[in-house]
Amino acid sequence: MAQFTDMCRINVKGGDGGAGCMSFRREAYVPKGGPDGGDGGRGGNVILKADAQLSSLIDYRFKHHFRAERGTHGKGGRKDGKSGEDLVLRVPVGTVVRELDPETQEVLYEIADLTQDGEQVVVAPGGAGGLGNTHFVTSVRRAPAFAQLGEPADEHWIELEMKLMADAALVGMPSVGKSSLIARMSAARPKIADYPFTTLVPNLGVVRAGEYSYVVADVPGLIEGASEGKGLGHQFLRHIERTALIMHVVDITGGFEGRDPVEDYHIINDELKRYASELADRPQIVVANKCDVSGTTERVEELKAAALADGHLFFAVSAVTGAGLKTLMMVCGEQVSQLRRELASAEEPRALDAVWERKRQVREERFHVVQEEPGAYRVVGKQVERLVVQTDWENEEAVIYLQHRFTRMGVDDALEAAGCKPGDEVRIVGRAFEYEGADTYEDEPEAEPETEGPQTDITGADGMLDASDVSEASADLQP
Repeated sequence: MAQFTDMCRINVKGGDGGAGCMSFRREAYVPKGGPDGGDGGRGGNVILKADAQLSSLIDYRFKHHFRAERGTHGKGGRKDGKSGEDLVLRVPVGTVVRELDPETQEVLYEIADLTQDGEQVVVAPGGAGGLGNTHFVTSVRRAPAFAQLGEPADEHWIELEMKLMADAALVGMPSVGKSSLIARMSAARPKIADYPFTTLVPNLGVVRAGEYSYVVADVPGLIEGASEGKGLGHQFLRHIERTALIMHVVDITGGFEGRDPVEDYHIINDELKRYASELADRPQIVVANKCDVSGTTERVEELKAAALADGHLFFAVSAVTGAGLKTLMMVCGEQVSQLRRELASAEEPRALDAVWERKRQVREERFHVVQEEPGAYRVVGKQVERLVVQTDWENEEAVIYLQHRFTRMGVDDALEAAGCKPGDEVRIVGRAFEYEGADTYEDEPEAEPETEGPQTDITGADGMLDASDVSEASADLQP
């Protein structure tokens, strides 16, 4: 039997980009053939794709590192390098993807929430291929003797958390008969025994009642304090968040401990509210189970009064004899169908992966300036860092070109606004520059080179630099 895994952490890295080629056409009878260097191939992306056929993250329980294919280098004769193949990792529908801090491993932000079959998100973009020297021809630079290097891809850790995508969830105290109910209502065959916490992982079952068909989740039993994590409460409660309908099961006999069913009912509702306030407003059906036991009539009436007072539907059933189950299943089907229609009318259609891709692009476009120490400033931003990484620092033409790119991007203005003065040190990834002021260079008349799609930054590069690392050839920094 396959293990159930609903949370894991993996390390992902896109493929490195290939370097652009610096080449000139050399043929007999073709003097001054001009530049003909091809572009480097883009590295492959690591992509997460939601798959409705999967029900667990078990594939990532033991393997934690995933790498996409790198791009190849460009060649002369305008021959571009081959782009690397994307690596597609399939995850269950309902998977939440979060970015982790590389040092503390704490969650930084949510990358995506894959709630639809086929929805996908790029979690590790491949490095951009370097541009060949054909891209840098201008009216004043007819024979550019430089090309861009390939961009090393980003490598980082992400967290995957699966939250079940069921229509209804069976919740309640341990041993109230949730597993027995789902076994009677569907073809699911969970483990059933007469001791608490028999169910340790959620079970899903498809219920068919008349014209209705819906998915029910059997969530492991909750106890008082579950909202604070007691009894693995957080691991169980997360699976209720996405369900449209809560089926609150109460053992009307009180179980072996002789508990008060009404008190159990209030305890579970209080824990749901404490965990997520919106769960208190979630449509709920209260199910009194084990009503076939004699002497429970008075308790059924007391629980019914409490449920109706809270505005919830109430049903008395028996998972053993099947009494009352057919009506319960039909009413649940009607409720789920209505909730689906309300949800469909409220949600606007969206382009699945385009939403997450745009969010990633917006994050990459930002940059900011931080003063690390007196007279030393660091520029942080994926696009800015990418330009530095892709520059051939042994080539003076390439360095001058970078300076003009920085000016047009507005880095000088940002440095000046942050208090940077001529002579101060400016740091970007593993390089340092002497700042000479925002108006040192005049833009040369040239068009921006065209690149395909968004590109990623390089993380994990050295931050602080020694004086020996400062480039003499570099002057002002302008993104």
